[in-house]
Amino acid sequence: MQLNGATALLTGATGGIGRAIARALDAEGARVLLSGRRADQLEDLRAGLGDAAECLPADLADPGGAAELAGRAGAVDVLVANAGLPASGRLDGFTPAEIDRALDVNLRAPMQLTRELLPGMLERGRGHLVYVSSLSGKVASTGSSVYSATKFGLRGFAAGLREDLHLSGVGVTVVFPGFVRDAGMFADSGVRLPGWVGTVTPEQVAEAVVSGVEHGRAELDVAPLGLRAGTLASSLAPVTAARLQRRLGSDRLARAIADGQRAKR
Repeated sequence: MQLNGATALLTGATGGIGRAIARALDAEGARVLLSGRRADQLEDLRAGLGDAAECLPADLADPGGAAELAGRAGAVDVLVANAGLPASGRLDGFTPAEIDRALDVNLRAPMQLTRELLPGMLERGRGHLVYVSSLSGKVASTGSSVYSATKFGLRGFAAGLREDLHLSGVGVTVVFPGFVRDAGMFADSGVRLPGWVGTVTPEQVAEAVVSGVEHGRAELDVAPLGLRAGTLASSLAPVTAARLQRRLGSDRLARAIADGQRAKR
């Protein structure tokens, strides 16, 4: 479907990737409904977009927060479920509340938002659902058990939903970013990657979101070729790939990322 003239609800709009997605949707002519926890930052972002953009502050970790947001949003043509928590680190380093919060924001909220918004899309015979996952939603590595559980779940939810919606006029896209530089959860951690690990920009993730909607793409990886190839190899031979990751120092990198993101759980 075309974004020009469509109403798009974007969660996690105040993050680095969210800001890039908001600008990309706006540039395509969509009326963007911006959602996030920080009302002041939403207003700052809205000021740089078209006159039709609106702010809908919400905390998706709150019980009923997703349903309440959907009610305020009204008729939505495109949902971009981008809000997420890093949830990096070993399982025994999480409190029960931190696990619940990661599940709530990363997985439950997109499912609940979809449940609320989908009937209107089906009635109109048009719409699109975009879920921003991660390459960690295809391949798990050390220190990613909680995070990968939420992102694998998002992929599974989307895959089943896509089949349910076949020929309905409502499309489903999952975007899988790798390491994103300049802005976003990984960039905020301050961790430096080995030179052989490539990164992408928030704008590249935003371009994938737009492409997913306008070209009806089911899944889109946003990562350098080497990382995409490594993800495929890990999917085909997970045990062998895990041994290689350990030899390359994946545990040290995972600990550094978890330490850098701990405050945002």
